[in-house]
Amino acid sequence: MEDVLVFIQEQILLVAALAILVVALYRRESASGGAKLSISQVVQAMNTDVAVLLDVRESKEFGQGHVANAINIPHGKIGDSLNQLEKHREKQIIVTDSMGQHSGTVSRLLAKSGFTVARMQGGMGEWKNDGLPLVKG
Repeated sequence: MEDVLVFIQEQILLVAALAILVVALYRRESASGGAKLSISQVVQAMNTDVAVLLDVRESKEFGQGHVANAINIPHGKIGDSLNQLEKHREKQIIVTDSMGQHSGTVSRLLAKSGFTVARMQGGMGEWKNDGLPLVKG
């Protein structure tokens, strides 16, 4: 541990540059995946029919409980399944998964394909924690 502290002291400019690059990369990656919407913003967008919810969890997990009218395309198959979303191109696509681990990657792919994209903050884990209704099957 003492060696690490000595290195940081001796290489303060390198450490500072690395920290700045990490923060810049984090911001860029966060922004490129679309805005993060709260659960209430997602519900409002779906209820006013300006958005559709894309659930990128695996089909088995989706079947155990999902938001009504959500579209399920597992994250590993999204590249080959973009045609399923074409009829929703004029709407915002809100991406969700279990806890946010795949929604950023999928959102970036959709944005590069010309879709208007956002991500549901907290994923389905937050939806369930808030006690909101789920459809099974």
